[in-house]
Parts: sequence; C-alpha cells; structure tokens
Amino acid sequence: MPTLLKDQYYNYDSVNQLALNLQAVDPTFPTTDFINDVMNETWEELALKARMRQITLTLGKYLPPDYEKALHMIDQLLANYPTGFSDFSLMYFPDFVEVYGQAEEHWDLSIAGLERYTPFSTAEFAVRPFIIQHEKRMMDHMAVWAKHDNEHVRRLASEGCRPRLPWGQALTSFKNDPTPVLGILEQLKADPSLYVRKSVANNLNDISKDHPDLVVKTAQNWYGNNPRTDWIVKHGCRTLLKKSNHDVLGIFGFSDADCLEVTDFALDTDVVNDGQDLNFSFQVGAKKTTKVRLEYGVDYVKANATRNRKIFQIAETTLQAGEKKFFTKKRSFARVSTRKHYPGTHSITLIMNGVEQGTLDFDVLSES
Repeated sequence: MPTLLKDQYYNYDSVNQLALNLQAVDPTFPTTDFINDVMNETWEELALKARMRQITLTLGKYLPPDYEKALHMIDQLLANYPTGFSDFSLMYFPDFVEVYGQAEEHWDLSIAGLERYTPFSTAEFAVRPFIIQHEKRMMDHMAVWAKHDNEHVRRLASEGCRPRLPWGQALTSFKNDPTPVLGILEQLKADPSLYVRKSVANNLNDISKDHPDLVVKTAQNWYGNNPRTDWIVKHGCRTLLKKSNHDVLGIFGFSDADCLEVTDFALDTDVVNDGQDLNFSFQVGAKKTTKVRLEYGVDYVKANATRNRKIFQIAETTLQAGEKKFFTKKRSFARVSTRKHYPGTHSITLIMNGVEQGTLDFDVLSES
C-alpha cells in the first residue's frame, strides 16, 4: 500500500527536524515538548492539511508571542536552507502568517512574509483570507508580485487568486466576477517560467467553469501571438474542449467534422468484469485535409443506476485528403480509490472535433 501524503510529509522525522532547526536558531527551544505537543493523541487521525495546521498552532505556542519576533525566528531558520530549496511540507510557515498575521497592524509584515516564504513552500492557500478580507488592496499587491524576479512569487500572484483552487478556500467574489483575476493573468500570459504558465492556465480553466464566454473571448484575443501564450490558452481551455465548445474548437482548428468518417468501430468484448480492461478500435478517414481531435466518452453507471459521462482524449492529428488511420485504445476498469465501478450497461462514444461519431454498449459485472 502506498504511503499516504500526510505520512510522507508530516511524520516524526519531519517534526523532529523542524524542532532541531528551531533549536539551532534558539538553543533554549524545548524540542521534546514541541514534538510531543505536535504529535499528540489526535495526530494519527488528522488529515494532511489538519496536520499542517496542528504544526502551525504549536509553532504559535512556542515561538515568541510578539508576531514580528516570531517571523524573525522563522526567517533565521529558513536562512539556513540552501538557495533554491523548496518543500511542500514547509507550508506551515505561510500558514503561520495566515493564522497569526491577519490583523491590520500586521498587514505589511504578513504580506512581506508571504512573499519571502512562498519560494520555500507555496503561500497559495495562506494568501486567500487576505484577498477575502481586503480584495482590492491584496489584488493590487498581487499585481506587483506578477512583476517579481522570482518565479515562485509570480506564480503566487496567479495561483493565489484561482477562484476554484483545489484544497483551497473558494473565492466566491471571483467566481461571480473574475475581472480582477484576468488583470493578473494578462501580466503573466507570456511568462518565461513553465511553472508560472501552468498556474495561469489552471486559473483560466477555473474561470471557464463559471464564465465560459469570457474565457472564449480571452482565448481568441490571446491565441496566435506568442508560443508561450498559445500553450496557456490550450491548457486553460481543456474543460471547454472536453465540452466540445464550438468556438474553442475553432480557435485550434478543430471545427470541421463533416468531412470525417468513422468505420470499423468495435469492442473486444461486450462484457467486462470489474477489475479488467476493455479494448476498442476504430478507423477514421478524411475527405479533405483536416485537423482532428479524437476523444471518447465513457458513460459510467452510478450507484443510483443513472449514468455519468467522462471524456478522455485519444489524439490530435492531421489527416490528409483520402487518408485513413486505425486506432486502438484500452480503458481500464481496475479498482482504484478515485472511482468505484458499478454493475450495469455502460457505453463508449467516439467524438471527433466535438461531434459524436458512434456509440457501443457493454456490460460491467461485479467481481464474484
């Protein structure tokens, strides 16, 4: 069984190392008491972020009560790490700023702290309460971060204001009106760092779930001017592509489906046992030279006997006039923690340039 993330990042060794690092800054630091308080009787049951927060709260108990002095001690600790060091587990330092630094008198110290700490471990979660409390003030500062020399700080400008950041507090205001977010993304749309560009694309994809027309317009304005921006647009429109949005398909040249013809679509079996694989194949031809986006949808049976479609990409290619290509694909029905397979009639549908091109049914049986 794979090691859980919470045990990988937050365990005795990592907590002990944190205590030793604090003792290196302050020789009087009570390492044993700190470790015992962090890893108390609740520790084993805590999830990943809950363990991080427990470390944060224990830091609040043992670091100096004066907020500025506490940050100074964290700074001294981080100064001992090598240049370029970054580790997800150190996220309790930005979290310390979130928990203890939201008062108005701490604002400047806290924002400067988030900027310093995000290269060591992202502050994308910690910055969100500051946005919620002081939206314009914080977004003005994030616009400054978007011009920072450090890619981690520039990424924070984008990742921190994602309306639907996974594991993060939702930014309802930006789900309703993402205009302030787009202002940040505009500054970063041709960033030299792939790390930053991935964040911009993910942010754009978030926005597309609530404001598809706005993202279509943005994509149309951005696409075709810079290869870095083009990558962002393509990755940021992935949800709209899966939804076969006609305008987005057109941006990337996948608008023509009438000239495509699918033949020999077949499954290797019409009955699959839970835990097995299903193989299918088909041939696609073009009457004229055409860019083709090939996808398939699986209509999974849910626990309540209704069906829910998931879209999977097969390939993007160009077919010459009269050319035919044969494809084979495997869909796994192995048991995984993220999806339970229920018995019943499922189906696979081929999708070419956003248009359905054939459906075949098959049955999934429960493993006896």
